[in-house]
Amino acid sequence: MLDAFDSNWIAPLGPHIDALETEFADVCQTRQAVAVSSGTAALHLSLRLLDIQPGDEVWTSTLTFAATANAIRYVGGVPVFVDCDSATWNMDAGLLADALQQASQSGRLPKAVIVVDLYGQCADYDAICAACQRYDVPIIEDAAEALGATYKTRPAGSFGALGCFSFNGNKIITASSGGMLVSDDERLCERARYLATQARDPAPHYQHSEVGYNYRLSNLLAAVARGQLSVLPQRVASRRQNYETYLASLSELPGIDFMPEPSSCFSTRWLTCITIDPKRFGADTETVRLALDAERIESRPVWKPMHLQPVNADCRTIGGGMAEKLFRTGLCLPSGSNLQADDRARVTEIIAAQSQQYRQAA
Repeated sequence: MLDAFDSNWIAPLGPHIDALETEFADVCQTRQAVAVSSGTAALHLSLRLLDIQPGDEVWTSTLTFAATANAIRYVGGVPVFVDCDSATWNMDAGLLADALQQASQSGRLPKAVIVVDLYGQCADYDAICAACQRYDVPIIEDAAEALGATYKTRPAGSFGALGCFSFNGNKIITASSGGMLVSDDERLCERARYLATQARDPAPHYQHSEVGYNYRLSNLLAAVARGQLSVLPQRVASRRQNYETYLASLSELPGIDFMPEPSSCFSTRWLTCITIDPKRFGADTETVRLALDAERIESRPVWKPMHLQPVNADCRTIGGGMAEKLFRTGLCLPSGSNLQADDRARVTEIIAAQSQQYRQAA
């Protein structure tokens, strides 16, 4: 970052942007990467690159952050939400395959599918890619939460026609803001750079033949991201240590389960997530969250499914019951890379106390 200051390359171009794109593409094992201003910008550009038009259906995971669905709206697309499975908490590949078959028979195939890698874990890409390839439906991979994760040793972000990442302040590496678009299609990446730089034509004066966006990352923030990227393995190890500690301390409590990690996946455990069965545990998710909050410890419910959001009340949903169950019972525990053993111990003691209070009362 000091080098960026000293060189006076602060604008949305410069050597650190070029270097970050090269280094990031290497991490993702893709041919190219395009540094942009946010993960949402990467999603928006991806939809533009696939020429999604107003009225086109784009199917996506219902258990996700709002940005995934919002980007579809930006281009006038129609979101259709697909339920998750219990094995990964990501898009249900079997449900997707059946729905695509039915859509093909009725002539209503989606123009794209956005698959979300939730909480640091990849989806079941063998099955999802096979289903989409059968009907020639392109995949956009929303890997905003999963940098450093793998599926069968292949990195998150490398499974779709385009992959999208976020450097927001809560992500496993951060530049305070920013994002990245990755792809093996160099033509798409070149067009992404063009659109992200206000679609400026190659002329000595400012000339624009189509609408573009101010979506490029600054050289300064690229320098920050490069520093963060260099310690990605350590950050992943820290997040997984959080999970292992929580697992050892809480797994014996009745009614507590953890987000599964299939053998095909290596999760970063960006967030450690549990589910609570109130009948067995003795307290529900909200009671536990409030108990933590009373000690100034932040935890959160898992994402409220997109099909339950008021803004999406007019959207179609394929399934939805599993996502709704996880929303009712799921809780994201403190998972920062800088958590210490004492921090984790406080969390587990407060959670365990809620079950103990119930048993004592009973």
